[in-house]
Amino acid sequence: MSEQNYSLAFVFPGQGSQGVGMMADLAAAYPTVKHTFEEGSDALGFDLWNLVQNGPADELNQTHNTQPAMLAAGVAMWRVWCEQSPIRPGWMAGHSLGEYSALVCSDAISFEDGVKLVAERGRLMQEAVPAGVGAMAAIIGLEDHEVVKACADSAGDEVVAAVNFNAPGQVVIAGHAAAVERAMEAAKTMGAKRALKLPVSVPSHCALMEPAAEKLAARLEDVAVEIPNVTLIHNVDVAAHSAAEVIRNALREQLFKPVRWVDSVKFMHDQGVTQFVECGPGKVLMGLNKRIVKDANHLTMYDPETLNNVLEQLNG
Repeated sequence: MSEQNYSLAFVFPGQGSQGVGMMADLAAAYPTVKHTFEEGSDALGFDLWNLVQNGPADELNQTHNTQPAMLAAGVAMWRVWCEQSPIRPGWMAGHSLGEYSALVCSDAISFEDGVKLVAERGRLMQEAVPAGVGAMAAIIGLEDHEVVKACADSAGDEVVAAVNFNAPGQVVIAGHAAAVERAMEAAKTMGAKRALKLPVSVPSHCALMEPAAEKLAARLEDVAVEIPNVTLIHNVDVAAHSAAEVIRNALREQLFKPVRWVDSVKFMHDQGVTQFVECGPGKVLMGLNKRIVKDANHLTMYDPETLNNVLEQLNG
């Protein structure tokens, strides 16, 4: 029998946490990992596990490959957790792409639909803005409103906007490449500690993604969406939804509206969450979450060692 813990949230990472060879140690210990990737491969029509284990990295980093790879990794980690512990989180959220992992793990969307959907999402995002036209950058050391102003002052007749509110003093901007460069310079002038171009070809979560969002919305109409069995907080409005059409719309809007990660983590903490577990490759979210909510317990699990650490702490 599983038991839900309402002071516990599982959060799922998005693009940027992938790497060639990820999940290998976990797969060696738990057959469920390979089985999950085999399911994903069958749905997609190519060997996803081979790509994740052997690369090449530039192919794994293409957004239409990264997205299903990260979703499969998050779901595989979740399935291993469910085999090893009766404890279930009372809350879930995912950063950008990670929201799809959360939807699959909360049984709102099937894994087969989810992995196909995010592969299509990646293709649509890449098609919406040709390589080299868009850019993203991380602005470190400014207040949110200062980053918003730097973008507004730099846009001109192009698009640049604050799109990922990741942690206090860390905001990602996206838009046309030249406008992003101007906003980076403006941010430095305003006192930013760093303005760092990100190695991505798709300017996610800004207005340039609206054409992709409309095509994604049409694709979402064909996907069965159920009520999540865990309270799931969406990026765009920091709210939980139970109606299929509202969830579909939140996913549509997520493509061209900001990821409100700080607000999402704070909201869950305000509802009584004292433990956050990052479920999937890496520890990016754990690092962000520690800065957002300092008085909670922050953990990550992606290999046997980190899994055992979480099992010990939560099963205690």
